[in-house]
Amino acid sequence: MSPGPLRSAELAARRGWRGVAREDAVALGVHCDERFRILTSTDGFECLNLGRATGLESRNVELRVAQHRAASDEAFCLSFARGVVVSKIKNARTMLRRNHAAPEVAVLSELDQLARKAAEAPSLPSLLGIEGTAARVYFGAFAGMLKGAGEARGEFDLEGRNRRPPRDPVNALLSLAYALLAKDLATTLGTVGLDPLLGFYHQPRFGRPALALDLIEEFRPIVADSVVVAAINNGVVAPDDFQRFGGAVALRPAGRKKFLQAYERRMDQLVTHPVFGYRISYRRVLEVQARLLARVLLGEVEAYPSFRTR
Repeated sequence: MSPGPLRSAELAARRGWRGVAREDAVALGVHCDERFRILTSTDGFECLNLGRATGLESRNVELRVAQHRAASDEAFCLSFARGVVVSKIKNARTMLRRNHAAPEVAVLSELDQLARKAAEAPSLPSLLGIEGTAARVYFGAFAGMLKGAGEARGEFDLEGRNRRPPRDPVNALLSLAYALLAKDLATTLGTVGLDPLLGFYHQPRFGRPALALDLIEEFRPIVADSVVVAAINNGVVAPDDFQRFGGAVALRPAGRKKFLQAYERRMDQLVTHPVFGYRISYRRVLEVQARLLARVLLGEVEAYPSFRTR
């Protein structure tokens, strides 16, 4: 039995939308003038409380004005985007170096070269092209990080990234991990007082958390991809945890629950912050990065230090 719409609102406020029944979330969306955005996908059901995630509870008007001003500054947007894309590529290279059975020197070298190109990209469109090339190189080597064997290894093979819908178990896990991370970032940005819908790299679009998608880039490899690799290699999910319908693949409820637990464990793991030098959880890192961005927008810090691990 579901806890009901009002109880679901309390649960959502405390621990997010996991575990909130679909019918209760729909009821909340209807009764809250669509502040609760209802999202459905082949990975399952997700909701994003736009009322909370967009920072409506924040009173920091100066920060919001500064964010809107920066979003119109082409030089700032390009500088910010270069930083997050360079860190994404560097973190992807680190993932391969740490987890690949035998990472090819040519692949690691190409990612290094692409990171250097990204740092000097003359425009956002050119940066998007460099990012896309790096993603193809990275995902071309991704299967080498998966340590399954025999029949299971075949189920968890990956020939490249695909989505909308994901067509194999690995891509289904990647899509779900990215959705969870985007939700956490959107909520964190709203708590800090930033507008998750107004980004600097990803272009604004109705209902799209563009700023969350900006910041997610540096965390995709080391948080989301890391969860997927660990969940497969450690047997957290198995081939029979997935179901196929049409050309799509999605987790069954039991498999989804196990993967959500794995994601939460990763978010609670400690890492040394490269700027401050102390160890904090990845969940706390999201907040620290959001607050650093806020300080940049307010003129208290010169440039945004995107998160990069070694």
